[in-house]
Amino acid sequence: MRVDILTLFPDMFAGFLEGSLLGEARRRGLIDVRLTNIRDFAKGVHRQVDDRPYGGGPGMLLMPEPVVECVEAVQTEAVSGHLVMLTPAGRRLDQAGVESLAARSRLVLLCGRYEGFDDRVRETLAPDELSVGDYVLSGGEVAAMVVVDAVARLLPGVLGDAESARQDSFSGAARLVEGPQYTRPREFRGLRVPDVLLSGDHRRIAQWRHEQSVDVTRQRSAADRSSHRP
Repeated sequence: MRVDILTLFPDMFAGFLEGSLLGEARRRGLIDVRLTNIRDFAKGVHRQVDDRPYGGGPGMLLMPEPVVECVEAVQTEAVSGHLVMLTPAGRRLDQAGVESLAARSRLVLLCGRYEGFDDRVRETLAPDELSVGDYVLSGGEVAAMVVVDAVARLLPGVLGDAESARQDSFSGAARLVEGPQYTRPREFRGLRVPDVLLSGDHRRIAQWRHEQSVDVTRQRSAADRSSHRP
C-alpha cells in the first residue's frame, strides 16, 4: 500500500515513521509512506498558505489554491488514491472504517491546520471527510498518524502473528472490545491469573475470553451512554 501525507509540518512524522512496527513494515516494503509539504505549492516570496476568513472570526484558514494544487500534483504521481480530509466535521473513524481504508491500494491523507480549510477545498476535491474523535486537535498530523498506524496493522505481514489483528478490539462481526489479558508472574501483589487460563482447556479459555469481551463491551457502552447524558 502507498500512503501520501500532505501536511505543512512533515518533520512531525520523522520519529513516527521510523519506529516500531511501522518502521519495520516500511523497510520491508509492506507500506510506502510519502510526505509532501503543502507550502511547496504556495505562491509568492513568503509562500503564504493561510489568510483571515471573510466575514470576520478568529484564526486563519488554509487557502484553497496551494491545497488543491498540492493534492492534484500528488495524485498524478501514481494511480489516483483515495483522498481523505482529516477534519473534526468528518465521519468518525471506527474499526470497520479502518478495514475499508486498508483494502485500498493507495491513500492520500490531507492534514488541516489553524481554523481549517477554505470550504472550496472540499467542494473542489470531494474528499472522504474523516474524524478520529469528537474533540479538536491542533492539526491533522496526529490524526493522520492514527489512521496510518491503524491501517498498517491490517496489512499482510506487518504483524508477526496475523491472528493478533483478527482478535483485536472492535474486529470481527460483533465488534467486541478485547477482554483482560495476563502474562507472568502468576501472582502479583495478591492478584492471581484466572485459573481457566492455566487449565490448558482451549475451548474453556476461548469461551471465557468471549464472555469477558462481551462484559467489557457492555460496561464500555454503559459508560459511554452515561457520559453523554445532559
